[in-house]
Amino acid sequence: MLKVIKTKEKLTKWLLIGCCGCISLLGYGIYRTFFDMSRLPEGKYLTESTSPDGAYTLKAYLSDGGATTGYAVRGELVFNKGNKEKNIYWNYKESSADIHWQGKDTVEINGHSLHVPNDIYDFRRE
Repeated sequence: MLKVIKTKEKLTKWLLIGCCGCISLLGYGIYRTFFDMSRLPEGKYLTESTSPDGAYTLKAYLSDGGATTGYAVRGELVFNKGNKEKNIYWNYKESSADIHWQGKDTVEINGHSLHVPNDIYDFRRE
């Protein structure tokens, strides 16, 4: 009788671990597919602006989703000293980019103020 209980406990534990693993993989897949900013479409170059101290350049691109979706603007932050790039801005239903630096590490894109390099704006996360 004791052996049957221990077997059921082990089976329950492994089923729980397996379910948690499947849920984790599903959650990661959804994040990667719908919310990961590194997978945004490249788009057509619009404009760029360099920070006052020359450390960053923000490049804006227009993404055309085709007949079923509107335009979107993608903002790519370029680290001028390391040649590294990072998407920091993604907004739907926009077709232009108005970029103004408010200091050496604060930029305003179409009315959205971001503290670079850590802040991001993604309309899907509102």
